[in-house]
Amino acid sequence: MTTRQRDELIRLPVGAEPDVFTIRRCGREVAVAVGLESQDQIRVATVLSDIGRDLVHAGATATVRFLLKEGPPTLAVEFSWLGAEAGALLTTGRDTAERLLDGVHVTHEAGQTVVTLHKLRSPAARPLTNAELDRLRGILAQRGVSTPMDELRAQNQELLETLESLEAKGKELTRLNEELEETNHGVVALYKELSEELEETNRGVVALYAELNEKSSQLKAASEAKTRFWSNISHELRGPINSVIGLARLLTGPGADPLTEEQRHQVGLVGDAGSTLLSLVNELLDTAKAESGRLVAQPAQVDLTAVCLQLRGALRSTVPSPEVELVIEEPDPAPPVVTDETMLVRILRNLLSNSLKFTESGEVRLRIDADDEDVRFTVSDTGIGIPADQQDRVFEEFHQVHSDLQAASPGTGLGLPYARRLAEILGGGLTLDSEHGRGTTVVLLLPRPDPTRTSPARVDSLLIVDDDADFRDRLARLVHGVAAGVRHAADGREAIEALDGYRPDLIFLDLFMPGMNGKEVLQVLREKPGSRDIPVVVVTSSPPDGLDLTGAGLRAGLLLKSQVTQETLRLAIGEAFAVVARTVTG
Repeated sequence: MTTRQRDELIRLPVGAEPDVFTIRRCGREVAVAVGLESQDQIRVATVLSDIGRDLVHAGATATVRFLLKEGPPTLAVEFSWLGAEAGALLTTGRDTAERLLDGVHVTHEAGQTVVTLHKLRSPAARPLTNAELDRLRGILAQRGVSTPMDELRAQNQELLETLESLEAKGKELTRLNEELEETNHGVVALYKELSEELEETNRGVVALYAELNEKSSQLKAASEAKTRFWSNISHELRGPINSVIGLARLLTGPGADPLTEEQRHQVGLVGDAGSTLLSLVNELLDTAKAESGRLVAQPAQVDLTAVCLQLRGALRSTVPSPEVELVIEEPDPAPPVVTDETMLVRILRNLLSNSLKFTESGEVRLRIDADDEDVRFTVSDTGIGIPADQQDRVFEEFHQVHSDLQAASPGTGLGLPYARRLAEILGGGLTLDSEHGRGTTVVLLLPRPDPTRTSPARVDSLLIVDDDADFRDRLARLVHGVAAGVRHAADGREAIEALDGYRPDLIFLDLFMPGMNGKEVLQVLREKPGSRDIPVVVVTSSPPDGLDLTGAGLRAGLLLKSQVTQETLRLAIGEAFAVVARTVTG
């Protein structure tokens, strides 16, 4: 027996009123046979009766199949007919089925409509054997056509059983109410005791919150003081250090008074120490900026071929010896990538310089690969490598792996932490794999948002929020081919009010506005479930310190007002859609 034959119990026609009574009775008997509870038996019979009447009243002739399915155990009833779709024929039956059963599935193909109803059996229900199925088919086949009187008797019996069940439940409910009343006396006493304890605890919580608020204010003040310190110390440190380096170069440069070998050596040490100190200060400042969120990526189309040429020229003089070869592979063709070029060059130069510093022979290689989703920058070397127990710690600030080459090539221990923070700001990541004595491979993975794929060619609605009416009009003209409809808001509060009952497909949001500024509006949008996934392009003349538009922050694209063109507009929209898509799928 095939699976299809085993599943089917019986099939019946439905074309007249007596047929409705027959399928109702048959459904009830099948429900009893497969172990459905009494209430579920009535639900199945009621749904079959309503759908059957809808079909008869519409003048349709249908076939009804009763089936048993496993995994999970299910009683299925399938109505099929030729002609009109289910929506035109089923007036009350479909609503009844969706309320009382576990599933309703409708298909309409080649003029045939199939409505399949599902009622789950108990998960513990055992499958019926072939013998049991055959016996059930025989019982069903022997049933004659039901009459209204037969159906009335059956419904009266169901009603009596339901009344008896309700009476029993009423008695049980009365007993439970009496027990509940007794319990309530104890609960009231316990509630009073707990209320007193809770009130005492609340007084302690209020005091704790006050203390936490004070500590939070102190931490905020300390963070602001730290930011001011880094801002002020930048010029204060760099000026004297540059003077030291410049004076050392003057002492050893052309036209300077002759120096003894010892003096030249000492001046050289002063110059090297000054250069090291300047590098340390620069890395400290950049690391602090990245940590505080003051570094903001400004994505644009990047020419990777030009990036490779720039790296090759900048690093050629840093190759430590003829035994080390610097290989920078230019991708052919160079894949398009949208990112912050300055940050990308800093990361790659940092990684390549690190590899050159710790490679005595062999090669340091940069390879660029891309697929539809990401661009992979792989920096590999044949250097001294990193022990397995140190590979996680190299991303800690100031941590350095001790070795002979490390002693000969001192550093700050900030390069890799700084590179990883920049990678995160760009929406990517940095991973390291190394084998002690064999070499190291570092991979920078950046997302590759394709504006033609991540941003739609056209959206239905767009909202422009800016207090400058002239700029709103200018931007509206530029997005004419992007949006079917454009709405305007002159400030942040007007934008929030406009979004009450209105959900645009894209928002252009000015950052600096009187009253409620763009950052506050964006924070409100990202906190609400209904608007947290709306793509937003932040429009500003200059991004402020601490603005985090990445997937971990406010999730938006960036468009500088001084650089508004069709190309930058397209890139900003693509980044806005891409950063929201990465957050949702990630």
